Amino acid sequence: MQAVGIGSAVPATIVRNEDLSALGYDADWIVQRTGILQRRHAEPDVATSDLAVEAARRCIEHADVDPREIDLVVLGTTTPDQLMPATASLVQDRLGLCALAMDMQAACSSFIYAMITGMQYVATGCSRLALVIGADCNSRIVNPADKRTYPLFGDGAGAMLLSAGSEDQGLLSYAVGSDGSGCSLLCRPVGGSRMPFAAADDGNARHYMEMEGRPIFKWAIRMLRETVYETLQAADMTLDQVDLVIFHQANMRIIGAAVKDLGIHPEKVFNNLDRYGNTASASIPLALDEAFRQGRIERGDRLLLSGFGGGLSWGTTLMRW
Repeated sequence: MQAVGIGSAVPATIVRNEDLSALGYDADWIVQRTGILQRRHAEPDVATSDLAVEAARRCIEHADVDPREIDLVVLGTTTPDQLMPATASLVQDRLGLCALAMDMQAACSSFIYAMITGMQYVATGCSRLALVIGADCNSRIVNPADKRTYPLFGDGAGAMLLSAGSEDQGLLSYAVGSDGSGCSLLCRPVGGSRMPFAAADDGNARHYMEMEGRPIFKWAIRMLRETVYETLQAADMTLDQVDLVIFHQANMRIIGAAVKDLGIHPEKVFNNLDRYGNTASASIPLALDEAFRQGRIERGDRLLLSGFGGGLSWGTTLMRW
């Protein structure tokens, strides 16, 4: 299995920390607590599928393949265009593909889950060319009045095309998991079968994302250490043999603590959180595309990718590019 194409897309509208001052936010506080300087927000007429389609088109163009050969679309997202049908189906139709299409929802781990799923389809011969996408319009689900969440998140999308390759390429090992006991730490309570919109229309804004930052911060650092070691051990490799590390771009304090805790050389870690904020499902593929276009990734490099978020969910992969 090998990655044959990659692409990404972000909205044109840049929202700087200084732009949030009208809502009562302190720009310096945001930088100190998160490392974020700005983020992108989608225009009112732009939805998750629009960003996903643009990223996919750039990915297909980079791969220089016939779109008719794509037979699988797996879209990781927490912000679907609508609750039904799957946003992947909308993307498949707009791209003119004849392919199985499905969504993968694991919060900020969604792209890793989707990528592993696509890789397994290719590895078993059930797919010849799989399009894997991570896309989110987080600005639609965060409450402007919630200072704990609103400045953290941005919108974006990233895509990867997977096909069969040599034994020297592709997935080397992975570790995924979830801990449902932490579901309430990061969630959107309203909008599902437990609490439909109509039944909860009391103005309490619980249709927005809710997050308990402190326990998630502590959990994320501990989980990153465990999942990275588990993934490396499964491949019988060490961090010294890894060429590039991309963690989910959630918070620079989390990333910095994980880098120090794991003893990773900072030069091996790629970050773009300062410019895009937390783009959830798009976080890893967006960073991966940027790293590739900056010449940070070459054929044969060993990449460690790790996502974590609501669920609580996590997923780490070690792959050879």
